[in-house]
Amino acid sequence: MNILELDHVALYVADAEQSIQFYRDVLELEPLPRPAFDFPGAWFSLGGNKQLHLLGNRAEPLEETVLGSRKNHFAVKVADIEETEAFLRSKGLTFRGPKARPDGIRQIFLQDPDGYWLELNE
Repeated sequence: MNILELDHVALYVADAEQSIQFYRDVLELEPLPRPAFDFPGAWFSLGGNKQLHLLGNRAEPLEETVLGSRKNHFAVKVADIEETEAFLRSKGLTFRGPKARPDGIRQIFLQDPDGYWLELNE
C-alpha cells in the first residue's frame, strides 16, 4: 500500500445547515461542489487538495470523549496566528490560545457548533 496524502476529513453533524453556516460564513471556508447524495451536507476546501466533508443530520449525541477533550480534533495550518486570533475575535468566537507547543508551533483550539475541536496552527 502506498498512501499518497490525506484527502478529506468527514464530520457527522447534527444540524447540517448550522454547521454549513459556521464553516462557510464564520470561518469563511470555500464551498466545493458536492455529489447529489441522499442526505444533507456540504464540502469545503481546507487548502491544497484537502477537503472537509460535513455529513448531516446526526440524531445521536456525541460521546463525552469527543466533546470534552481536544484529543479528537483535526488541524489546519494558518499563515499568521495573530491575524487568525484577531479574525476569530472579530467573529465573537470563544477559543483557547494561542499557545506554543514544545516544538514551538503556536496553536489555537476552538469548537464548532457540534462540539468538534479544530486546531489552527502556524
